[in-house]
Amino acid sequence: MRFVDKTMQSIRARLSLNTLLVLALGMTLAAVLAWQAVAALYVDTQRDNLLAQAKLLAAALQDEPLPANPQPYSQASNLAPGIHTRLLTENGAVVVGLPLADATVQMPEAEQNALLPTSELLQRPEVDSALGGTPATAVRRVFGNQRVLYAAAPIQADTGQITGIVYLATPLPAAGLPANLLLQLLGAVLLAVLLATLAGNYLARQIAKPLEGLAHAAQSIASGNLKAQAPTDDRIAELHDLGQTFNDMAASLRQSDEAKKAFIADVTHELRTPLTVIKGTIETLEDGALDDLEGRGALLASMQRETDRLIRLVNELLVLTRADADALQLELRPLDLGALVQERCELFSSLATRQGITISRAGYYPALQVLADPDRLSQVLDNLLDNAMRHAPPGMGITVEITESGAGVECSVRDQGAGIPSAHLPFIFERFYRVDKSRNRISGGTGLGLAIAKALIQAMRGRIWAQSVEGQGTTITFWLPVESNVS
Repeated sequence: MRFVDKTMQSIRARLSLNTLLVLALGMTLAAVLAWQAVAALYVDTQRDNLLAQAKLLAAALQDEPLPANPQPYSQASNLAPGIHTRLLTENGAVVVGLPLADATVQMPEAEQNALLPTSELLQRPEVDSALGGTPATAVRRVFGNQRVLYAAAPIQADTGQITGIVYLATPLPAAGLPANLLLQLLGAVLLAVLLATLAGNYLARQIAKPLEGLAHAAQSIASGNLKAQAPTDDRIAELHDLGQTFNDMAASLRQSDEAKKAFIADVTHELRTPLTVIKGTIETLEDGALDDLEGRGALLASMQRETDRLIRLVNELLVLTRADADALQLELRPLDLGALVQERCELFSSLATRQGITISRAGYYPALQVLADPDRLSQVLDNLLDNAMRHAPPGMGITVEITESGAGVECSVRDQGAGIPSAHLPFIFERFYRVDKSRNRISGGTGLGLAIAKALIQAMRGRIWAQSVEGQGTTITFWLPVESNVS
């Protein structure tokens, strides 16, 4: 049991780990993509906001002369637009008048108010676009690796002439997102990983639990408990089918075990009866009956009869064993079934006459030959005729009929006995099965005749079945293919 438990724990651990890895990989990929999308959205939003601010400032300065000494401007006091030299936030703005002289221009606060030559300023694409009349933005790195967002908007006079540009700048977070958004995103990722872990454990448990139950059931069956049942999980189709198949297998094992026990009990009983008779006869002879010339004849005849019964039982069991192992040695050849039926009926006629029973034949098709083993088919007919004679009451008859049926020939043996109750009819071809046990014991039947007939007919590629109505007799029919239809 410990071995099974360790194995199932390993399965559960592996399922949990694999599920967690798959979910974690998916969440990591989703987090990376989300990070990139949120970072891009953040930059686009900042870009739109900064560009809108630059346009607003440019519109405020339209048709206004650019003073020589600009005054500080607060974004919070935006009611009285002025000339910007810096914003009171972390953004910075400069107003550049045109035409540009070959001098230096003070940069926004994002570049720490550094002085930049106008020639270098004109090389920036956002400035060049603004000089052409189109507001534009750009992101570049300054001071090593610091990202800065720039926005440039043209200042136009009523005539449409561009008189200057508004140039704004704001630093961007080094990690791509502000610290508060970064913490929120990391929290969402950790929460997703936690949920993935819980989901992985739950899924692994749901899958492993039926497997553990299946392992315990298998262990119980291995230890001899054939009544063990595996759980069936209706939520997972594959596990449900696996559990149902296992339970069907267990049921089949139980039936086989019961059949084996019944078979052993029946064989033991069948062997014990004649052996007891033989042993008693020998003891009687040893006690002095051997010298009784008149009495010992009956004793020896009884011993001979029981010995024959033992030999017959052993031979029948040997036939069934070989049939189970698919090791019957059959000599199949074209056979006139009508002629063989006539021969076997004539053989049983004298015995049937002594019992007040008549055997009649109906139907005869000499042109239809079956491919069969003559000796084994004779054994089948003998078993069916013997079985019919055991059940046919005196004064009644047995009818053997041959008819053509599709690609083969049917042979039916019908008696006029008491019939077989419908509850027993499906089992009459089982070994040692008797509808009337006491009658068969007295008459010496072993309960193997129909089982042997079925095994031999199936070995010759045929089939056999029974029909019966209580009070109206029983018909046993077998079918064999004709020679031309056997490949």
